[in-house]
Amino acid sequence: MNKKAKILVVEDENDINKLLCTILQNKGYVTRGAFSGSEALMCVENEEWHMILLDLMIPGICGEEVILKIREITKAPVIIVSAKTSKKTKLELLEKGADDFICKPFDPDEVVARVNSNLRRYLQFSVHKELKNEESFLKFKDISLNMESKEVKVGQNIVVLTSREFAILQLLLTNPKKVYSKSNIFESVWGEEFLGDDNTVNVHMSRLRNKLSRINNTNYIETIWGMGYKLIK
Repeated sequence: MNKKAKILVVEDENDINKLLCTILQNKGYVTRGAFSGSEALMCVENEEWHMILLDLMIPGICGEEVILKIREITKAPVIIVSAKTSKKTKLELLEKGADDFICKPFDPDEVVARVNSNLRRYLQFSVHKELKNEESFLKFKDISLNMESKEVKVGQNIVVLTSREFAILQLLLTNPKKVYSKSNIFESVWGEEFLGDDNTVNVHMSRLRNKLSRINNTNYIETIWGMGYKLIK
């Protein structure tokens, strides 16, 4: 993993912001603190970041709106760091484009583990040398996926995906005839053991399906009940 990855930490409480930055700097990451929604968006617009850690309760533009605006700019993973821990909140944030969730108060080891896991997946699609033995493009019908630029198109229309959505689509495109179970998808994309809670996969798959079909009202992903998902012939 590229230990010089740049991580933006968005947290208005100075002590917590500093703590998160220190935890990540001690692991070799380059960090910068932002203390409001508007400052966070300015940073994202003006610099390239490999990950954003985002608190929800920030001044100015709220965290939920910041997620939506970030997704218009970058596919970099967004990890929410928040005391809002209800299942409903987590699902809503996934819908808006978040990739993962760390509950406050947080454990430093969990922060590092989740950052490493998300960055490992994201950088796999970002670093050209990891793709040197693969084709740069995957295609299915009028969907094209560029693994080098991380760009997805339906026809000539660009579809903006999160890093998780991109990874799921890439997995499906590598073998269009295969039915991928939820455990296949979760363990391949999240890099963790699947423990039976399929809400995360369901939410990401629903978002991906909607984004692809929005262009021309065509459904590309089929649900095989009791088995999983596959691309529609």
